[in-house]
Amino acid sequence: MTARQDTVRQALTTARTFVSAQDLHARLRSAGHKIGLTTVYRALQAMADRGELDVLNAGDGQQVYRACGSGSHHHHLVCRTCGQTVEVSGPAVERWAEAVGSEHGFTDVTHTVEIFGTCPSCAAATESAGQAASRDSAATR
Repeated sequence: MTARQDTVRQALTTARTFVSAQDLHARLRSAGHKIGLTTVYRALQAMADRGELDVLNAGDGQQVYRACGSGSHHHHLVCRTCGQTVEVSGPAVERWAEAVGSEHGFTDVTHTVEIFGTCPSCAAATESAGQAASRDSAATR
């Protein structure tokens, strides 16, 4: 691993959530690192090739990255609001993907599954905000 890749890896580990290459680059620059965006992309690609990080396709078509907490195949449950991520295994998904591939004559089947929702903290905050808005609305009547 090069010194630049190690710098990117450390920044990614510190982020503790999924971040885009641009966001990671901005964080590195604001911390005083003289590193180009192309170098950040190359470092991320090299780490992804080695299985050292997770890559998700964000809803806007952009890829986001996170230091991988598991060396085994897994999926992610991601909060749409705050980005909190939980690594989950999915044996039923594994069996389904293999069966679908087999049904159509495919071999060496791989897949990517990303699950998005709202974490308990964000759901509670949204519910509290909704209740407060209802109280405010009732008070002004």
